[in-house]
Amino acid sequence: TGVTTNRLTTETSAMPELALRFSSRSTSWPRSEAERLASTVDSPVLSPALLSSGPTLEKPADLARFTLLHEENRQGWARWFQAAGVPADAVAARGPMLADISLSKQAALLGHGVALGDLLQVGEELASGTLIKPFDIDVASGAYWLVARSLRDLPEPAKAFA
Repeated sequence: TGVTTNRLTTETSAMPELALRFSSRSTSWPRSEAERLASTVDSPVLSPALLSSGPTLEKPADLARFTLLHEENRQGWARWFQAAGVPADAVAARGPMLADISLSKQAALLGHGVALGDLLQVGEELASGTLIKPFDIDVASGAYWLVARSLRDLPEPAKAFA
């Protein structure tokens, strides 16, 4: 049986045979093996409609005039503004907090603000032009991991997935 959750568990008995995890810091978990699947980078993304109808967006500091869409916390935007050389103290704290990348991406697609998009998750939208990446400033944000008690000793169905 499959269970989807965004809660982390450290209990071996509660750990599924195979898990996909995202982490901005951890590279290993207790009593388990992990294999990095993909590293992620974040960059601001917005809809073409918002870009054409909203305030001027020529430099990173101009984002202060837009609604910033946040996922789970405000640290991602603070890191991005720091990398862009913009004081983040006032800017990064603005805008609604959304539960995950899916909601943030959807809000950006609808023109509700600028999302800090994980380029793996918004790649299709960037390729199709439904989202635009206004700056070539990317910030490493973490990695996706395949985690199991033992990656070598997985049951056949889990091996087929892995």
